[in-house]
Amino acid sequence: MDSQLRLVYVVGVTESGDPVLKSKNYNNVKTDALAEDLFSVAQAIASLQQYDVDHVERNNTRFLYSI
Repeated sequence: MDSQLRLVYVVGVTESGDPVLKSKNYNNVKTDALAEDLFSVAQAIASLQQYDVDHVERNNTRFLYSI
């Protein structure tokens, strides 16, 4: 299984007032890392960025079957 940390940033606003979102992925996250630890890392990364974070995701990919 692969695990990825994704930070989604608000980089602007459309004319209708909807947020414009962009994301940055961090691959090769330890699969046994706790959610609290990943959130702490995300907060540290976010503090160094120009844009505000909208939300943080953890994406786990599991290989099911090879065709």
